[in-house]
Amino acid sequence: MNEKMEAALEVKNLCKKFKDFELSVEELEIPQGFATALIGENGAGKTTLLNCLSGIRLDYKGEIKYFGKYVNDEREKPENQVRENIGCAGPSGYFLSTWTVGQVAELGEVLFEHFHGDKFWKLCEDLGVIKEGKKGTKVSELSDGNRMKLTLASVFARDTKLLLLDEPASSLDPLMRERLCRMIQDYLERGQGESTVLFSTHNVADMEDVTDYCVIIEQGRVVEKGFVEDLKEKYVLVKGEAEDLEAARPALFTVSEGKYGFEGICLAENLDKLAGLKVSKETPSLFQISVAVLKKYTTVK
Repeated sequence: MNEKMEAALEVKNLCKKFKDFELSVEELEIPQGFATALIGENGAGKTTLLNCLSGIRLDYKGEIKYFGKYVNDEREKPENQVRENIGCAGPSGYFLSTWTVGQVAELGEVLFEHFHGDKFWKLCEDLGVIKEGKKGTKVSELSDGNRMKLTLASVFARDTKLLLLDEPASSLDPLMRERLCRMIQDYLERGQGESTVLFSTHNVADMEDVTDYCVIIEQGRVVEKGFVEDLKEKYVLVKGEAEDLEAARPALFTVSEGKYGFEGICLAENLDKLAGLKVSKETPSLFQISVAVLKKYTTVK
C-alpha cells in the first residue's frame, strides 16, 4: 500500500517517563478505517501508550492528533466530540466491583450521548455476560472473561469512530476470541472507512485474521510498523539443513536451530546472500514476524 493513508491518530515526539522506564515514540500514524495490532512483550509500553492516546494519562510530553483535526487539549473540549467518538476497553477495573450490570448501563447513558441501551443489553445476553433478566448481577460476581465482555459490550453499544482496546482477548476463551474478531470486522464495515480499531494483544495468532496494520513496540520504542501484507513481503521465512546454517546465519534477521536443520526470518532484500544454499522460502505469519522482530530487539536474554 503505497498511497498516502488517512490517519485516525498521529503521534509526534510522545514521551512518558517513569522511574525505570521511558515510553518514547518519535512518530507514529494509525491508519483510519483499519484494525491495527499493537504487539510487544510485557512491560514494553503498550498499555502506557494506549492510556496516553485515550486520555487516561495526561502527564506526557508530545503531540497526539485525533481524526486529523484535534490535538491534545482539544480532545477535552466537549464541542469537539473527541471523547464521544472514542471507546476504550481493557482488563483494568473500568467499573467498580460493587456496581450492578444495570448501573453500568445507566452510567453509559449518562456519560455518552450515543449510548444505545437496547444494544448493550443484547450484547450482554449474546456474549453470555448475564442471563436474561439478571440486570442486578454485580460486577464482582462476574468472571474475568465476563468482566471483559461487559466492558466490550459497553463500548460496542456506542456510536464511535475509534476503539482503543487494551488486551481485549487476554481473558477470553478461543470461541470468544473468534467472536471478538467478527465484532471488530463488523464495526469496521459499518464505519465504511471512517472507523478505526487499535488493540494490543499477546494472542497474535488468534487475532491475525482481523489485523490490517501492525505496530511492534519494544522497551518503549516502536521497532517495526506497517500493513501486514507489506510486512509479509519485507520478511521471508527460510528453512534449511543444519550443514548450511553457518553459511546462512549472516543473512538471517533471526534464526532458531534444531538437530536436523534451522528456521529463520530473512529480510527479502538479503535473499540473494543465500544463493547456492539448499533452503526453502515461505511467506511468514504475522506471529512469526512479530517473534522474529521482538527477538532481534529484546533486552531479555
